[in-house]
Amino acid sequence: MPVRDEERHLRAAVQGVLDQGYPGELELILSVGPSKDHTHQIAEQIAAEDPRVVVLDNPTGYTPAGLNVALAAASHPIVVRVDGHGELSDGYIATAVRLLEETGAANVGGLMDARGTSPLSEAVAAAYNSAFGLGGGGFHLADTPPGPAETVFLGVFRRDVLREIGGFDESLHRAQDWELNYRLRQAGHTVYFSPELRVVYRPRDSFGALARQFYRTGQWRREVIRRHPDTLSLRYLAPPLTVAGGAAGLLGGLLGLALRSRLLTAMFLAPALYLAFLAAATASMKGLSPAARLRLPAVLAVMHVAWGSGFLKGLDHTPIPGGGTGR
Repeated sequence: MPVRDEERHLRAAVQGVLDQGYPGELELILSVGPSKDHTHQIAEQIAAEDPRVVVLDNPTGYTPAGLNVALAAASHPIVVRVDGHGELSDGYIATAVRLLEETGAANVGGLMDARGTSPLSEAVAAAYNSAFGLGGGGFHLADTPPGPAETVFLGVFRRDVLREIGGFDESLHRAQDWELNYRLRQAGHTVYFSPELRVVYRPRDSFGALARQFYRTGQWRREVIRRHPDTLSLRYLAPPLTVAGGAAGLLGGLLGLALRSRLLTAMFLAPALYLAFLAAATASMKGLSPAARLRLPAVLAVMHVAWGSGFLKGLDHTPIPGGGTGR
């Protein structure tokens, strides 16, 4: 579990893992990054209270580096990737171990079950759980059938295979899970999805935080495609094309009004079609409170525009300490 600035949630996150009741031996490695709060002290207290908990330092603070620190120290042949904000479903670890044995996969994982706690985060969760929000990623959709997959959420791995392929790429500060699963598949291993495995995910609860998250994710997705061009697909091109098309349509339409050109004014059709898409997507989603449904069009727009803009901007590739590129 890589953590940083998690003093509010760390104890609950740790307890959620230890309460799994896994019948075999279990150790929980906390890879703690430089924090502005009391995360490290709380982690040390937890370790003093329970010998199954091990605390290690992650000097860079970045998630993939923290995962590799923990991977190097892991003493058991199966590695369960968990997050400080994730809530594992009952029997998650035991089910994952069984699936590893039954399928022969190198990694098994399941559903990111996004759940909100306010009208805004409820709307964000609905967007996460819908093809309208994230384009149909398998582990976001409850009706995805079990079987070999491109990627899964978090993951439960065979330790030796992870070490064999070099662990997580520390130069990728986002999308490192997807890229790791790509290398697993390229090496001939199976990544297996099962809806039996669920992890509750608590999404961002402000438009600003959501925009920053998706902008950075778009930037790093472009970096993954730059390194692995064969991973490019229409799904990843949809948000940047939406941003470029909407911006061109808006500017062209405004110019058409100024010049009294019907042809240019007709370019307003591009943003109008996107607005119609938002309306249709919002109307189609079920089970939302009225307050969350009211916020959903804006949530979808922030996700799409921020992700697409980040993809179009990309990274500046300026070297930074600890590996990676400029942020």
